[in-house]
Amino acid sequence: MSFFEIMRQIYQGFGVTAMVTLLGILYAIPFALLAGVLQHFSTGFYRGVITAVIEFWRSSPVIVLLYAFYYALPAFGIYLSAIAVGAMVLGLNIGRYGSQSVRAALQALNRGQCEAGLALGLSRFDVLRFVELPQAIAAMIPTFINQAIQLIKGTSLVSLITLTDMTLRAKEIAETRYDPVGIYSGLLLAYLIICYPVTIWGRHLERSLGKGRRPHEF
Repeated sequence: MSFFEIMRQIYQGFGVTAMVTLLGILYAIPFALLAGVLQHFSTGFYRGVITAVIEFWRSSPVIVLLYAFYYALPAFGIYLSAIAVGAMVLGLNIGRYGSQSVRAALQALNRGQCEAGLALGLSRFDVLRFVELPQAIAAMIPTFINQAIQLIKGTSLVSLITLTDMTLRAKEIAETRYDPVGIYSGLLLAYLIICYPVTIWGRHLERSLGKGRRPHEF
């Protein structure tokens, strides 16, 4: 089997990898924004609750979460597809890191901007939506891109819950043809081909958002 044929067969699992990645992003971004904002603004009991939620997803091993949601929940009458479990677990696991980027970006902003917005008659929510978040987004971009890449690479774990992604395809090829160097080199190359363009796009986006921004704005 040629290296080209190995790559072709590995990419037969690309559809699953892409689906889990895209759905995972739909979990990660809202969770990161909501958790980061709530943790930044809340105090006392409510801050403790949101911090506990973030710490749960940060401290729990992804493999254990995948097994728990896919194999254990049916015992309680809750059935989720492997795609849904993979996307939710990976997305929320990555989102908990993004939430800290959101919180840190908001904390780094000049508080005078908030006071000025309130003085102009804006509500606190409007100040967040129109003044703070737009400025903080540029500071979040590098972390968000890195986490997107981590999410793509993390999809290799969904093979543990029966999804035929690129990693499982590589394992299946390895079961019929003993060529570990060629097969797993091909798998590494397959992920590199996917992740590197995301890195380049992220750098371009970061530069675009940073144009015209003065250092004192953050």
